[in-house]
Amino acid sequence: MCSMENENYEKAINLITSQEKFHICLGLERISKVLELLGNPQEKLNIIHVAGTNGKGSVCAILSKILTCAGYKTGLYTSPHILEYTERIKINGVNISKNDFADLITEVSIQAKINGIYLTEFELLTAAAFKHFADKETDICVIETGLGGRLDATSAISKNILSIITSISLDHTDRLGNTIEKIAYEKAGIIKNGYPVLISPDNNGFETVKNIAQQKNSIVLTPQKKVELCFENKKNYAIYDGGKYEFNLLGLWQKQNLQLVFGAVNYLNQSGYEIDDNAIKKALKEVIWPCRMQYVPKFNLLLDGTHNPDGARVLRQSLDYYFPEQKKVWIYGALKTKDFKKVMSTLFNDDDEVYFYNFEYPSSVPCEILKESEPEGLPLNLRELEYLITENKHPLIIISGSFYMIGQILNSSTLLKNIAELVNIY
Repeated sequence: MCSMENENYEKAINLITSQEKFHICLGLERISKVLELLGNPQEKLNIIHVAGTNGKGSVCAILSKILTCAGYKTGLYTSPHILEYTERIKINGVNISKNDFADLITEVSIQAKINGIYLTEFELLTAAAFKHFADKETDICVIETGLGGRLDATSAISKNILSIITSISLDHTDRLGNTIEKIAYEKAGIIKNGYPVLISPDNNGFETVKNIAQQKNSIVLTPQKKVELCFENKKNYAIYDGGKYEFNLLGLWQKQNLQLVFGAVNYLNQSGYEIDDNAIKKALKEVIWPCRMQYVPKFNLLLDGTHNPDGARVLRQSLDYYFPEQKKVWIYGALKTKDFKKVMSTLFNDDDEVYFYNFEYPSSVPCEILKESEPEGLPLNLRELEYLITENKHPLIIISGSFYMIGQILNSSTLLKNIAELVNIY
């Protein structure tokens, strides 16, 4: 990258982080005003909108990959990123260029400033994503909510092709409510009047979502067929409707996610899109979703940003399914805003080996605090971590917890940057 492009990108990052990076201010008024100033690019898009507590990122990654393999120019907007902000905005699986990113962030920031509109980091990024997808004339876009749904910046749209609600459990209770019903109400806020919503009937929030859909004259779609997973000869497969698909994403929870994906594909095919089985096979075999139960065979290392109790439960189940005979060695770090005590009690077994990693983030939990809940855990520095990985004396090393921690680890040395390249984060 030339020095000018580097400089412009760094300026854009400074603009983002100067928006009070760690501040969340839910509401649609600010972003709606900015989008109007930008010509309402979101109204030019064909959007599949995805909300949920766990699984929404996987659903977005799989579905966008299928649409790309089917020949559609597909936008994908997700969060958080692991190493670079550009990971959040993709077309056909390719990150937005740093040059385009810098131009868009600058344009949105200027419009907001001259019109006296304060934008949070996520609002700024969302406006940039919508404009990018419109400028590049995408055929279809898969958009993941940031937090909740009803007042999330991504909900500044008047229509969509389909809303999808993934697994709902307790998370962000300080902002979304302390019951499943309250959280489901917020997630269901992405449903648009007269446009369908797809949700599994065994979802904890199904009845709440169904009631809101009825109020909005929206059809409730449910997956019609189950998905099963099998792990044979170190390869993962999905079984659906008599077909067997090699599947690149590990995790038992992917069964529920795939049911929603297949349900969405069926609906799209009925709505005039053309997605054949070859596109699905290619997509499932190649799809990548970084740092979500992502296995690195060369180092017998696994990366997973599990940060809430329900995610911890299914991660532990999956580890015991895929790696039943291997001792688990954990490198763990967390944020104070998460229920890290419950996460740790769910993740760690008595025969596991646990290490804590200090990382730089305003709300990161110090190792001493983590150790209060897991007295056997030991602090680990970067040099010790590298030694642990390269010596590979332990059967399975798991780096888990905060995505911010994982990103810092993978960007901290040549060895770890090489691992990031192995798992296609760059």
